[in-house]
Amino acid sequence: MNAGAVDPADFTDALSGFATGVVVLTVRDGRDDLGTTVTSFMSVSLEPPMVLAGVGADGYLAEVLTRRPRWAATVLSTGQRALAGRFAAEGRPSARLLLASEPHHRGPASDALIPEAGVAALECETRDRIEAGDHVLFVAEVLTADYISRRGSPLIRVNHRYLGTP
Repeated sequence: MNAGAVDPADFTDALSGFATGVVVLTVRDGRDDLGTTVTSFMSVSLEPPMVLAGVGADGYLAEVLTRRPRWAATVLSTGQRALAGRFAAEGRPSARLLLASEPHHRGPASDALIPEAGVAALECETRDRIEAGDHVLFVAEVLTADYISRRGSPLIRVNHRYLGTP
């Protein structure tokens, strides 16, 4: 069997059993704010502190992240399922509109919008950009841990669903 023979739906189903945290990635692009929900997010280094985020290569967000190296990643809590859904929706509006009814602030290092009530928020600066099939991987140094809440439980995605109780 060659590598190109895997059906995309089978591949998605096979990996859906792998539980992942849910992160909202935001970036400020001039006058507008963009964001998306990602589950391709991980720590890659402690010294210096670095993370990796995977974003669809054909989306406008990947283009903006290439131009704007500073961005924020908010690890969502179980009480933020609706927020995760809004940032994952096709054709979503500006991040400012998506966060209009949610407590949020601008990160001092990235100027990106940061939803509050998450488990943690990291402000990052891209150090490397790697094309990987239909995604782009952004390897970034963590500039600040904007907040860390030890009281909340993280939102988890597994088997195509969000899990966790607030």
